[in-house]
Amino acid sequence: MFIDIHVHPAFFEPINLEPKITEFRHKALDIQKNGLAPLEHIFNQMECAGLDKLTLLPEDYTTIEGGIVVSNEEIKKLVDTAPDRFIGFAAVDPFVKGHLDAIEKAFTELKLKGLKLHPSKQHFYPSDKSLEPLYKICEKYDKPILFHSGVSWEPNTLSKYSRPIEFEELALNHPKLRICLAHFGWPYVQETAMLMLKFPNIYADTALLYFDSAREFYKRVFTEDIPSTWIDRSLRHQVMFGSNNPRFEQIRMAEAIEHLGFRESTLELIKGQNALEFIGGI
Repeated sequence: MFIDIHVHPAFFEPINLEPKITEFRHKALDIQKNGLAPLEHIFNQMECAGLDKLTLLPEDYTTIEGGIVVSNEEIKKLVDTAPDRFIGFAAVDPFVKGHLDAIEKAFTELKLKGLKLHPSKQHFYPSDKSLEPLYKICEKYDKPILFHSGVSWEPNTLSKYSRPIEFEELALNHPKLRICLAHFGWPYVQETAMLMLKFPNIYADTALLYFDSAREFYKRVFTEDIPSTWIDRSLRHQVMFGSNNPRFEQIRMAEAIEHLGFRESTLELIKGQNALEFIGGI
């Protein structure tokens, strides 16, 4: 099974019924040139890339942007349209009153599979004590957290909040909480690898923000910045495929991961088995 753990459905057609909503999403995410994607187009993209399932990530940026970019209810709506293809995560703004009730609802009523947080955009350090109640709810329901890590191109972001080393205390204090450092924490990829070596509950995805081509950038990061043997021998159970679609095309990322010289068994882990372990079953 081939799973994309990192997809932003902000411009999926079924949840863009009002132009003002789409306009707000373009501004909040700084994605300007793409159109709306009908589900048929999404499914065609999946087929071309060989993908079986997409993990859909919402965004709640109420404090910074004045609104929810993609809501938990919209994620649930999309999952219900294609439960055999879509896996839904939840999002909350940890500075909004009632966010703990919202995540409880997301896990119990909406049946969403995990939590997405963006420290750079939401302006918090992962070890901030004010987030402990939120982390405890995730532990209570055995739900993972996918954190943005490393640089972000979105407006009003500060990379200092998402540098991989900032997650060390969280991983130490919550050894049973499964944590994904999205984008492999680029450009601080060696910090990410260090944390993965220390903490088996830390995962990373391959949704890197690349410059020229996915294949060239993957080669640089996963064979030079990080020797491919680090992943193939030591970190193979903690890396998951992610595309960061729609900012980048899934087919290019999927094709690029095949050319890094990993063992076939390692590729199988990256493409799906690790995601299943991270999510806790689907």
